[in-house]
Amino acid sequence: MTDQSRAPIYEALNKYRADRIVPFDVPGHKMGRGNPELTEFLGKSCMSVDVNSSKPLDNLCHPVSVIKEAESIAASAFGAGNAFFIVNGTTAAVQAMLLAAAKRGDKIIMPRNVHRSAINALILSGAIPVYVNPEVNHKLGIPLGMTPENVEAAIKRNPDAKAVFVNNPTYYGICSDIKRIADIAHRHGMLLLADEAHGTHFYFGDNMPISGMAAGADMSAVSMHKSGGSLTQSSFLLTAPGMNEGYVRQIINLMQTTSGSYLLMSSLDISRRRLALHGKEIFAKVQSYAEYMRSEINDIGGYYAFSKELCDGGAIYDFDITKLSVHTREIGLAGIEVYDILRDNYGIQIEFGDIGNILAYVSIGDRELYLDRLIGALNDIKRVWSKDKTGMLNVEYIDPVVRVSPQQAFYGNRRAVPIEQSAGLICGEFVMCYPPGIPILAPGEEITPEILDYIRYAGEKGCFLTGTQDLEIKYIMVTE
Repeated sequence: MTDQSRAPIYEALNKYRADRIVPFDVPGHKMGRGNPELTEFLGKSCMSVDVNSSKPLDNLCHPVSVIKEAESIAASAFGAGNAFFIVNGTTAAVQAMLLAAAKRGDKIIMPRNVHRSAINALILSGAIPVYVNPEVNHKLGIPLGMTPENVEAAIKRNPDAKAVFVNNPTYYGICSDIKRIADIAHRHGMLLLADEAHGTHFYFGDNMPISGMAAGADMSAVSMHKSGGSLTQSSFLLTAPGMNEGYVRQIINLMQTTSGSYLLMSSLDISRRRLALHGKEIFAKVQSYAEYMRSEINDIGGYYAFSKELCDGGAIYDFDITKLSVHTREIGLAGIEVYDILRDNYGIQIEFGDIGNILAYVSIGDRELYLDRLIGALNDIKRVWSKDKTGMLNVEYIDPVVRVSPQQAFYGNRRAVPIEQSAGLICGEFVMCYPPGIPILAPGEEITPEILDYIRYAGEKGCFLTGTQDLEIKYIMVTE
């Protein structure tokens, strides 16, 4: 299945529509006729292919025809043994990957700066994290990648671990030496799992960091809806040829809906085709956009749009130049403050801001006018809003103190206490800024005064804090 010009699900849906099938099945809107307001909003074309599984359209839980064919073509495009269509977001792909790799009590070696979905998977499975705390760039305040030496040291301390988990890349564009880490993991009989939520373009562009599958990963979760252009919530779970396809699909079916959206699946099918046929030129243009903006922003002064000059062969083995990450603290503004000003005063919505940086997501959907609008706005923000940086917090990552497993803490006896009185207690839930969704606190970790200072500061600056039962973050659940 190597004909990348094919899009089997898209083709089957077009035939289904042309055949003028009379639907006496779900969904109840019956190709939009039963919900005219929604049809007017989304369009007749969209609603006519929001359909149910049937023999001509196959079934996502047990594909045997067009979905199976589309998955085979996608696997070839990504250089994988198998590619599973995921319609519950990359969260489901990450969780399926971890659940397939480890059972209750098994250890997984991973960086602590993982997305919440990875730690959620530990809560569900009962697997035990062995954290390799990432190094930190103190100028930027951001967590970096894992070094192969630190991974190997963790393996020697935990030779019974089942897998090593790697971010490829991080939210900020930082890449670990995933190939060497994969070799180390395999030498010790462990799987290599890659979270490539922000790395779809690694598979299709030139001059990119190495992709997970090319590096020897056993499984990889790929957010096609980010840089790949498919609809939000659509992703792939890729596996190497040696992985048990049937078992992995069973695990996916534990996590994923039985009513797979054909809108999401067709968007994966069409987007994969487009990238397979035109990815090199698409991502060459994205790289040129990002490099142009990086140069112009650095010329403003005060900002630092960082890139490959950070690479050191260790914790910053490589850098994804499509990521426009910009350090803002030198102009006296937290990243989240710049984020808010851009949205509220300039009508520009960027991906995220934290306490020291912003990330503007650059893609083929951008226009040159948009690039210059953002550059001009940042120039204006420096002129109008910049201030003395004295007193600003400069650390985005605090090493956690893990006391019990995430599952034990989350499902154990818990009680709510005022968050300002929680220092020294063990956290029973999450606290995080979203985006990027990397927990400040995860279940099972000790709440320290330093972490409470960070949470307080992030809230004051305007970060969107989430994860707790108490939506106002005044109380936090702790273990008994």
